[in-house]
Amino acid sequence: MCPTCATVESPEDAVIQFFLNRELRSERALDPNLTVLRYLREHLRRTGTKEGCGSGDCGACTVVVGELVEEDGRERLRYRSLNACLTFVAALHGKQLLVVEDLEQRGRLHAVQQAVVDRHASQCGFCTPGVVMSLFALQKNADGPDRERACEALAGNLCRCTGYRPILAAAEQACGAPEPDQFDAAEAETVAALKAIARGGTELAGNDRRCLLPASVDELAALYAAHPEARLFAGGTDLALEVTQQHRALPLTIHLGGIEELKRLTPGSEAIEIGAATPLADCQAALAAEYPDFGALLKRFASLQIRNQGTLGGNIGNASPIGDTPPLLIALGARLLLRKGGTSRTLALEDFFLDYKVTALEPGEFIEKILVPRARPGQAFRAYKLSKRLDDDISAVCAAFNLLIEDGRVREARIAFGGMAAIPRRATACERALLGQPFEAAVIERACTALAGDFDPLGDFRASREYRLLAAQNLLRKAFLELHAPALPTRVTDHV
Repeated sequence: MCPTCATVESPEDAVIQFFLNRELRSERALDPNLTVLRYLREHLRRTGTKEGCGSGDCGACTVVVGELVEEDGRERLRYRSLNACLTFVAALHGKQLLVVEDLEQRGRLHAVQQAVVDRHASQCGFCTPGVVMSLFALQKNADGPDRERACEALAGNLCRCTGYRPILAAAEQACGAPEPDQFDAAEAETVAALKAIARGGTELAGNDRRCLLPASVDELAALYAAHPEARLFAGGTDLALEVTQQHRALPLTIHLGGIEELKRLTPGSEAIEIGAATPLADCQAALAAEYPDFGALLKRFASLQIRNQGTLGGNIGNASPIGDTPPLLIALGARLLLRKGGTSRTLALEDFFLDYKVTALEPGEFIEKILVPRARPGQAFRAYKLSKRLDDDISAVCAAFNLLIEDGRVREARIAFGGMAAIPRRATACERALLGQPFEAAVIERACTALAGDFDPLGDFRASREYRLLAAQNLLRKAFLELHAPALPTRVTDHV
């Protein structure tokens, strides 16, 4: 047994439990580095779920997970699409897993499958199971046919041969007037069964590796203080790549997905408090209501499968220089509530990133909440993402401009970029060139010149140094044009 794992006591009754359709699965001796994709294909021989890229890009491995949510005073099931290749099996604890084989009932195709057949939405068929599961989740969450929502649901499913016209036609048919299916009929029974699964104090152990599953922030704080070498994950969409792409072993992990306190979103009078384990999909509406550009950019964040699982705290904590949310949050003046044992502290997000993949977190310390200031009268916020593809792609440059303009002058300016340095950070020279100055083209040009002194961007296969710098300057010019002439119809979040 590895030294790290030997320091953690494993209770004899430690077990994770979840439902595979309507079958209760209790697992106590699985490698916690095992993904749901490998579990399905290699352990259960459920080979309908396909492996394509193994990195959450193609959608061939899409499955649907049902979890308990409270709505209007009652608990119900919420179905969401996920990438099985990036989901560790321990994350299924207390949930229901549905795969493509579960849709057919007594030899009769599910309405979503029938729509794919009727609309000729499959050719080679390799991507079809993933497409079907994305459409199933769409049908469960849609209020009728909606092309925009269908495109969003399918943005994480790549199909190279069928083309999307018949797939979108299948989505329209499936969501048109769906009849109750076997999952609707069994919902009350499934809710009761999931509620019966104990949430706290369990773990998954196997192959000399362990994953701990705390059920409260206090439990997490105690575990992480005792074992600061553990790797934390909530969605795991970034951490899982170390296993699937880099073939690394993770001896000790702590899963945060069962901690409800970390998934709460609370609008306050001065700030929106967002728990670190809140999925990006759950952040979108609240942030869009306050800052429309933030919501529009989140719609372009990876794919719906990733947003359903990846979290705001995770996007910050992995300290990527090309993470989409940190530049926006820095420009907005967001702060972090950090926790270590019984001690908490707040830290401005701009002070969190120290160097490439290096943060201000102390050993055993974790992000508990993100505090996003509420919008103020007169505040102008613009956010832009440049990437090779509109959807499901990584930024070459991400820019955020937060300006307070009064009487034609820039009274406050917070400008931040991602993809321009080893960390996401503010453009302080550019800000100084704007402060107190008239909001006019000549001042913007001086600010663009100052921007060249803020960053010395690197060049890589996504973009050259020269492209990144010129693009950053042009995004400042674009923000000026949009704010100076707001009647212009073009918005960068729609076209870049």
